[in-house]
Amino acid sequence: MIVMKIYTTSQEVLLAACDENILGKEFREGNIHIYVDPNFYGDMRVSDEVFLNSMKIATIANLVGEYVVNLAIRGGFINPECVIRIAGVPHAQMARMW
Repeated sequence: MIVMKIYTTSQEVLLAACDENILGKEFREGNIHIYVDPNFYGDMRVSDEVFLNSMKIATIANLVGEYVVNLAIRGGFINPECVIRIAGVPHAQMARMW
């Protein structure tokens, strides 16, 4: 299951999404650290379709987890060569320029 939260400003739509099973966990590898903060990633559990439709309107995305990152790759939103792994967990960001 995907967990996500959308933040909007006057000019940006930020989508934070992660795999539900890593919500609240912390990952470290060398100097890189990520905490999958429930306050940031939210608690809205969504279907693949809702996530992909949200990616279409997002100007910025912060994605963590095997399932959500692979779905964003299959949807054409993320280049697989731009995904980093932190302790084996995929992390990707997207910024759309209009």
